[in-house]
Amino acid sequence: MSETLMMVTLASFGLAGLGIATFAGLRGWQGWLDVKRLELAGAVRAERRSPAGDMIEMADLRERVRKLESLASCIDL
Repeated sequence: MSETLMMVTLASFGLAGLGIATFAGLRGWQGWLDVKRLELAGAVRAERRSPAGDMIEMADLRERVRKLESLASCIDL
């Protein structure tokens, strides 16, 4: 009788563990789908930036190019 009880106990623990793993996997899958939905919604609705923001970004890029050129001028190839 104890062997039968042991087998039932192990089977129930195994089933419970499988249920928990399945639940966690489904929650992860649902989260991944939510992230993809948000990415698709963000791609459709592109926000418009102001011209001042574009000018600031261009100034930042110019400064980076100047720094890279100054680094490149110090290196002898």
